[in-house]
Amino acid sequence: MKELIIEKDNACCVTGHRTLYADFDEEFTEEVFLRLIERGFDTFLVGMAVGFDTACFKILEKLRKEYKYIKIIACVPCPEQASRFNFFQKKEYERMLKSADEVTVLSEFYTKWCMQKRNEFMVNNSSVVVCYVRKQSGGTVNTLKYALKKGLEIIKV
Repeated sequence: MKELIIEKDNACCVTGHRTLYADFDEEFTEEVFLRLIERGFDTFLVGMAVGFDTACFKILEKLRKEYKYIKIIACVPCPEQASRFNFFQKKEYERMLKSADEVTVLSEFYTKWCMQKRNEFMVNNSSVVVCYVRKQSGGTVNTLKYALKKGLEIIKV
């Protein structure tokens, strides 16, 4: 496997819930990414989960049509990530993996820590986190706490 080289200062990662509530604003989220691109961000790390990750991936694909230099990096926690996705989610997941500019798999197989390892990888290779957080527990909150500890800029949508 070739080494993935990421310019942290130009990289942004996303974290958010698997459930998108009625308050999720896709247009506002697109505007946030557009502003980041205008600031010089060209690399976007996405954890490939259902929900916010999928929504961000699709927004970034749309923006990549105009800003051809931006890269979407699919950060996969383990090869079995999509094993519990439904049929349509699996099809979309496979499509997105093919569309990604890079795919990095963080663990050879599922462990109870592989999601956390993926989240830490994304934070460690970014300077900004775009997040969708509506609950005070879970992986998204843990990722934000880690990002704050590491001094990343947090943008809430």
